[in-house]
Amino acid sequence: MDNHVLVAKLDSLVVFRGVRNGKIVSALYDYLAAPDVARYADFVSALFERGYDWPAVLLDLSAEDENRYVILRARGQEVPAVLQSCADAELGILAELAALTPADLTGLLDYDEYLPAFDGSALDFAAAYEERMANISRTGYGIYARNVMFRLEDRGIVPVTSPDKMDVNYLIGYERERQTLIDNTRALLAGKPAANTLLYGDAGTGKSSTVKAVTNLLAPEGLRLIEIRKDQLRQIPNVMEELRDNPLKFIIFIDDLSFQKDDDNFSTLKAILEGSASVQAPNTAIYATSNRRHLVKESFADRDGDDIHRNDTMQELISLSGRFGLAILFSKPNKDLYLEIVHEMARAKGITMPEEELDVKAAAFATRKGGRSPRAAEQFTDSLLAAMD
Repeated sequence: MDNHVLVAKLDSLVVFRGVRNGKIVSALYDYLAAPDVARYADFVSALFERGYDWPAVLLDLSAEDENRYVILRARGQEVPAVLQSCADAELGILAELAALTPADLTGLLDYDEYLPAFDGSALDFAAAYEERMANISRTGYGIYARNVMFRLEDRGIVPVTSPDKMDVNYLIGYERERQTLIDNTRALLAGKPAANTLLYGDAGTGKSSTVKAVTNLLAPEGLRLIEIRKDQLRQIPNVMEELRDNPLKFIIFIDDLSFQKDDDNFSTLKAILEGSASVQAPNTAIYATSNRRHLVKESFADRDGDDIHRNDTMQELISLSGRFGLAILFSKPNKDLYLEIVHEMARAKGITMPEEELDVKAAAFATRKGGRSPRAAEQFTDSLLAAMD
């Protein structure tokens, strides 16, 4: 291996310049340019932060890189011949890099003591990259390739560092409600019309957990979630425009939504939900949760005031919920369902207690919490688990 030639080849990268400048490949570049023990260890240390199989990690880095070539491929647009030629040549260089073994690298050193090794699977790099491109509508690229859940900040869309791992198999009860949301989301993934959805009902019934569990379930099929706060609603059109040409499908998620009567955000969301082509991207759907069916807090004064057109005013207040194409009610569980949820959660957490005793304590806990709900069942079983410790 001529390490100086390989360094020059890395310097020539244009399409995959982002891979060259990333932490792992930069560390390898530095080692190839001037081999020593410390630089070799720097490379292996950077690699281990991502994985242990060098060819697999380099493939991930290359497939996730957000460059002009991958963007055109993702959009299904024609790739200019000169760009395709560059990409093909550079994939060959990356294949050379992926083929490097610990023995190849440590052979550049005059050193016979311990050096860390790494794994290296056999890989047809160009073919594996092309397969990833063929499945880009499910795998994504850039930040969307490695992450499932995101939030909106001042600097833009950023990954959630500790996303909710909620599994649909952990959710008990509400099967019909959950399946309705799954069916709607699968329509989005299939490129069919999908309804903006309002999940409403009593607190603690699992509305937010259902949205996140469905996201985790369907993420391998190309679904991502971007959570937006109520005070960020005016930014939704910009977010949708940014996502419009992305091959993935996105849930724009607004949790715990409600408005005061004079809230300016009310009109903003109402306009977005009109669903005009200029506002909503075809690869997005808005999912919102609320403890209120009509979203706008109203008082008796709103009903009995001196507004000449009082009926028109009331219709305006309740019109926002009607803009959602699908509304799913999550009501408080009855006693039997509540106890079923408790039993399943207790079993999953390894809590052993006579069923009659468990039921009595669960009912008492729900009374203290102000009512039965999946959240109360969760808190109750957690309290039992803590007492066991």
